[in-house]
Amino acid sequence: MLEAPVGLALFGPDLRFRWVNAALVRFAERSGPAAARGQASPAAGQLEESAETDARAPADPARYSGQLPSQVWPAELAARAEAALRRVLADNAPVLERGEYAASWFPVHDPAGQVAGVGLLLADLGGHPAEEEIRRSEERYRSLVQGGAQVVWVAAPDGAMKEDSPEWRWITGQSAEDYIGHGWLASIHPDDRERVERDWRECVRTGKVFDDRYRIRTKNGSYRHYDVRAVPIERDGKIVEWVGASTDVTSQREAEEMRGRLTEQLSAAALRTARLQQATSMLAEALTVEQVVEVITEVGRTAIGALRSAVALLEPDGVRLRVVNDGGLPSGPDSAGGPLTLQSPSVMTKAIAARRPVLIEDPEDLRRQFEGELDLYPANVVATSDERSWVGLPLITAGAPLGALRFSFGRPRKITEEERVFLEALAGQCALAVERAGLYEREHTTAETLQRSLLPDRLPSVPGLVLTARYRPMTRNMEIGGDWYDGFRLADQRLAVAVGDVMGKGLTAAAGMGRVRNALRALALSDGRPAAVLGGLDRLFSATEEEEQVTTVAYLVIDPQTGDGMLGNAGHMPALVLEAGSAPRFDQVEAGTPLGWASPRKQHAFSLRPGSTAVFYSDGLVETRNRGLDAGLDELAAVAAQADDEVLGQPERLLEYLVDRMLAGHEQDDDVTVLVIHRPSGGPR
Repeated sequence: MLEAPVGLALFGPDLRFRWVNAALVRFAERSGPAAARGQASPAAGQLEESAETDARAPADPARYSGQLPSQVWPAELAARAEAALRRVLADNAPVLERGEYAASWFPVHDPAGQVAGVGLLLADLGGHPAEEEIRRSEERYRSLVQGGAQVVWVAAPDGAMKEDSPEWRWITGQSAEDYIGHGWLASIHPDDRERVERDWRECVRTGKVFDDRYRIRTKNGSYRHYDVRAVPIERDGKIVEWVGASTDVTSQREAEEMRGRLTEQLSAAALRTARLQQATSMLAEALTVEQVVEVITEVGRTAIGALRSAVALLEPDGVRLRVVNDGGLPSGPDSAGGPLTLQSPSVMTKAIAARRPVLIEDPEDLRRQFEGELDLYPANVVATSDERSWVGLPLITAGAPLGALRFSFGRPRKITEEERVFLEALAGQCALAVERAGLYEREHTTAETLQRSLLPDRLPSVPGLVLTARYRPMTRNMEIGGDWYDGFRLADQRLAVAVGDVMGKGLTAAAGMGRVRNALRALALSDGRPAAVLGGLDRLFSATEEEEQVTTVAYLVIDPQTGDGMLGNAGHMPALVLEAGSAPRFDQVEAGTPLGWASPRKQHAFSLRPGSTAVFYSDGLVETRNRGLDAGLDELAAVAAQADDEVLGQPERLLEYLVDRMLAGHEQDDDVTVLVIHRPSGGPR
């Protein structure tokens, strides 16, 4: 197990060691044999070996106990240490030394508030610029090759943009006319523009690869950071064009800046780093904005002992604020009451306006900071609220505010510099996670809207048959799948029904479902036989869909007057048939292979007697994480057998009964689609 490069020690008032950890011993003994010979050892800011090398050196903390620094350390280092110890004991105030290493000496108090000793924390603040440069280069190369979130563009040999780039226009809001030629430079940040233009023209002149990072103005006015790489395309020894890709690295840039702030304050962040790691781990599983806020407020509140915590996000109008967790923002003294807007005097709006943390130590400080905005009296604050101090932090991504994070305390409290750094880092994580969750929610909404728009608004009304269907999306992970159903009349007045499942989640699955459903309708209207329709889908699927895409479908054509029909199945769940006086049974039609997998398609006779019902469904009804497919099919048959005659005679009630009973006690981890066809015993209705 690797130990973090942080040295810790405790000294008594007599300047002797009371306790020391192995990391500090290694820092002090970094010079190896030189220290044993009594040679002077560099001070904290002059340590040359890395923490990783120190971690491999032998260390014996036990021999330090009860010793003076001069008895175990080289002379120069011991003299500096004892001088710092005496200064802390005399002034009752911390002493901080900075360099490649940071040494923090601070007083330790007993329960009575008296100085009982001195603590020491030594942290490595060194860096590895060469390794960082290699890492950045590898990231740019991977981004370009993988073709991730990129803007691809083509320029003429003279460097002028010669082709339209829809991705660029979508991001920047420029028109094609504005972009072509050298107009793209207008979207570069003014501080970067001159440098970028100079470097680009130099690469065009020399034919060297262009590799740069700069800020691009988006259509909403904010700026995002892009890594840009362009290579010349040569033919017969001459450059015929330039091809480039601009990759959005804003999130990486903000993460780097956040890590930089943490590194600068590492001397006091050891304990809170664990909290940030905990938040990162928990945020990896948080998909919605509400889940992100729950993680951030809980981690922040427990880390600093806050009474309450809240997050407010800007509404699309850019003026109003929506408090995500209502319980975290009571009607307090820092709010003007009523709807919260950027004009409302509050801790959060003040943080957004200032783009920096707002720290309020007590009610008197609250009055001073809001003088002229709120008519506050400290005594009234104490009498009407249980909050005594407040912190507001802006949530910012890509230079634009998203909202604010607020903490309050039940007693007057001064936030230390180390706590401020921790809270800023937490706010940075919160902003990035909220932005990601917002994108995820928008994609989910788009996929769900697309999927529902592709499902029929209503099933056809057919004399002699009663149809009902239900689609129930999975909500746990907000993922939209490819389940679908359809029902329509053929030219000969027979009824065609289908239930299918496009494996996968999100927009890809929803779009695939739409293609399969539309193709099935088109094929059925020309030749409605199940074998012909499934065969046509195979050919279409092989030509248009990806090989790894798995799609199943059950397709039935039935005569409403006689109940006779033909059924074909391409890898889908078997239909459940319910007949009066008989046990539920699954249709024995051979399932066949999923669409696109070459196999002769077959169709089989299917009959629906008066008073009987057929249930078509997706695997989400019978299969869950803790229930296998075979067990689920057995349970479905058992549940259907328990339905009374009144439920069996009403398709709508039967559908609800089956779904509720099959999902009871199970977490729904897939979409559920059910279509019920009932043939009344009394003939056509």
